[in-house]
Amino acid sequence: QVQLVESGGGSVQAGDSLRLSCAAPGRTFSSGIMGWFRQAPGREREFVAAIRWSGGFTHYADSVKGRFTISGDSAGYMGYLQMNNLKPEDTAVYFCAADLSSFYIETAASAFAHWGRGTQVTVSS
Repeated sequence: QVQLVESGGGSVQAGDSLRLSCAAPGRTFSSGIMGWFRQAPGREREFVAAIRWSGGFTHYADSVKGRFTISGDSAGYMGYLQMNNLKPEDTAVYFCAADLSSFYIETAASAFAHWGRGTQVTVSS
């Protein structure tokens, strides 16, 4: 089991930016895929973005395309989600997820074997 730890959440105003980080203590993101999901109160967990480490391919939900960017550091120790121009509807708990064996980018939560506990993002108008 790979433990993932998210950080960087907080409370901001609409239009502000936040950068979420995801770490896998003792491991590096050198293979497979990493994704970010979010869950707002009373709603199902939804896909936000994913990256395949080999080749750096990325995929985004339409709701965040052009505002959010998923990336990782060159050493493979951290994954990031840069969130710009935040909107109140972005308010949710954000989860980092990873699967070390996947070759293709996945958007279904069931495709990711490892999860963090989440970090709260609150955007006020």
